[in-house]
Amino acid sequence: MSQHDTTVNGLLDIIQSNTAVMRKTQRINTAFKTLSLLTVLGFLGLSIYSNWQTLVSRNDPHVAMVRISGEIAPDSLTNADSVIDSLRTAFAQAQSKAVMLEINSPGGTPVQAGQIFDEVLRLKTKYPDKKVVSVISDLGASGGYYVAVAGDEIYANRASMVGSIGVRMDSFGFTGIMQKLGVERRLYTAGKFKGFADMFSEPEPEAVEQIKTLLSHVHDQFIAVVKTHRGQRLKDDPNLFSGMVWSGEDALALGLIDGMGDRRSVAEQTLKLEKIVDYTQQEDLLTRWGRARASLSALVSALTSLGALLGSATLS
Repeated sequence: MSQHDTTVNGLLDIIQSNTAVMRKTQRINTAFKTLSLLTVLGFLGLSIYSNWQTLVSRNDPHVAMVRISGEIAPDSLTNADSVIDSLRTAFAQAQSKAVMLEINSPGGTPVQAGQIFDEVLRLKTKYPDKKVVSVISDLGASGGYYVAVAGDEIYANRASMVGSIGVRMDSFGFTGIMQKLGVERRLYTAGKFKGFADMFSEPEPEAVEQIKTLLSHVHDQFIAVVKTHRGQRLKDDPNLFSGMVWSGEDALALGLIDGMGDRRSVAEQTLKLEKIVDYTQQEDLLTRWGRARASLSALVSALTSLGALLGSATLS
C-alpha cells in the first residue's frame, strides 16, 4: 500500500471516529432534552398534587406547623422574612386550631431570631384562641432556643440538645505570623476604633472592652426573654445562662422545656389534633427546577466528555 493510500485511510478513520463521537453526543443531548422535559412535567405534577393535598388538608381542623431548620440568618433559607410569612399564613388559616414551631437549629443572628420571636408574640395576641407549642428535634440552641421560648410550651426528645443561652462573636488574629514573615500591616481609618475587627492588627484594649460590653448587653436581652417567658418553671442553676448546652432530659429538669415528645405525639396528646399541615415556605418551582437542571447539565457534560475520551482511546 502506498504512502498516499495510508494517509487517506488514516484520515477516513479519523473522520469515522469523530462522526461516531458526534452521534454519541447527539444521542446524549437528545436524551438530556427528553429527561429535562420529563423532569419539568414531574415537578409540575408533584407541585399540583402537593398543593391539592395541602388545600384538602387545610379544610379540616389541624395543627399548623412551621419549620425553623438550620441557621437563622438573612442569607439562609430560614430567614426572618420567610419564616414570618409562613407564620402569618399558619395563624390566619381558619381551620388551624394550634400552631407548632418545629425547631432544629443551632441559632443564628440575634436580630433575625428576635424578629421571628416578636412576630410570634404579636400573632399570639392577634389570635388568642390558638395555642403555640415549640417542638425541638435534634437541636434547639442559641437563637433556635430564643425562638422556641415564644411558644406557650416547649417539648423535646430526651437526647435533644437544648439551651446555649449565650452570645458569641468570632474572629482570627494573624499578627504573630505577620511579624515572623516580616510583613507590616498598614491600615488607614477615620475613627479610632474603625478597624477594631482587623485580623492583621493588634486589638485595642478599649475596643475589646467595648465588644465585651456589646455582647453582654445582647446576652442580658436573651436572659431577660427566657426569664420572662419561662418564669417560675426555671430552676436555680448557676450555669443556666452560661452558654452551656443541655440534653432534653436535663433541660426538662432545669425548666427549659415542659415535656418530652415529637411533633406527632405533641399534636395528638397535647393539642388533641391528628392532622398536621406544614405551612413552611418552600423554594418556588423555578428555583427547584434550576437546581435540578444544573445537576442534569453537569451529568450530560460528564457523559459527553467520557464519550469523547472513549472515541480518542479507540482511535489511538
